[in-house]
Amino acid sequence: MSDKQLRADIGRLLWIGFEGPQVDADLEAVLRAGDAGGVTLFARNLPASEQGTDLGKLTELCTELHRVAGRVGDALLISIDQEGGRVQRVKAPIRHYPPMFSFASLPDEEACRQARELGQRMGAELASWGIDINFAPILDVHTNQANPIIGDRAFSTEPEAAAIRALAFAEGLKLGGVMACGKHFPGHGDTDTDSHLALPRLAHSMDRLREVELLPFVRAIAARLPMLMTAHVVFAALDASVPATLSRRVITGLLREELGYEGVVISDDLDMKAIADNVGVADAAVAAVEAGCDVLLLCRDRNHQELARTALHAAATKSGALRTRIASAAARVRGLSR
Repeated sequence: MSDKQLRADIGRLLWIGFEGPQVDADLEAVLRAGDAGGVTLFARNLPASEQGTDLGKLTELCTELHRVAGRVGDALLISIDQEGGRVQRVKAPIRHYPPMFSFASLPDEEACRQARELGQRMGAELASWGIDINFAPILDVHTNQANPIIGDRAFSTEPEAAAIRALAFAEGLKLGGVMACGKHFPGHGDTDTDSHLALPRLAHSMDRLREVELLPFVRAIAARLPMLMTAHVVFAALDASVPATLSRRVITGLLREELGYEGVVISDDLDMKAIADNVGVADAAVAAVEAGCDVLLLCRDRNHQELARTALHAAATKSGALRTRIASAAARVRGLSR
């Protein structure tokens, strides 16, 4: 593999955030160099109007992002967290959607019908603005009332109900024209710590994990969900030494080999303190790819983005196994846009 190809492949793996509602010179340089395979939009990127988000300018931003990156050759993928409830980046002037837990009390058939319709409506909106991927649905099961980060973002307190409602929503997103990404493997629903702020740990047995946390992901794999996002959580029964995002036992051993998942595996944001403060972004980037992640989210810190790219390049020049892993991951990402 040439150095040029290696750099291009590493670029496919890095999905980045940026500042402001336009493509500035720094972001344009990154995209033109092929150093990002995707961008993730946050509230800070949404052009404002008196009514809320200026949807026309949002569409122009997405068009410009695709245009600038498209000159390199590989398509850029634009993603967003548009779950509804408290995690909905674009609100006014569109409808502020309810949290997904609002489906929990409905009978299965009605809940799935409404979730599918909501997903299709939301997907059509995102697609009309030029967004390719919605980081939804939540596949976590809401089993801990003290959970500060999942809670009513989940579809149910019961694993089967959470699975069928979430997958109906994902089907709706696909019908609307965007790709879905289920999260957070292997399950963030029973933690009592926010991984944006610290590193959560769970001591559940494997029997409990298979019965509750893993079940919606097993259903998602059977439904061929195209992407799954990892959890920055340590699961003692799986790997007590590192969070799932960085664990080969979890990502390759469990998700790939045992459960048979063939889609794209996306890390949760490596800027989150569960990773940045405990491992460091450079080491985490290499460890996540070695573990089996195909995409690394680096949602804000420009220095972290460069540290990850440099660390992957340096490690891959010394390791044929890592170069092969990066090439395989890049091929999966390129497959998303075909």
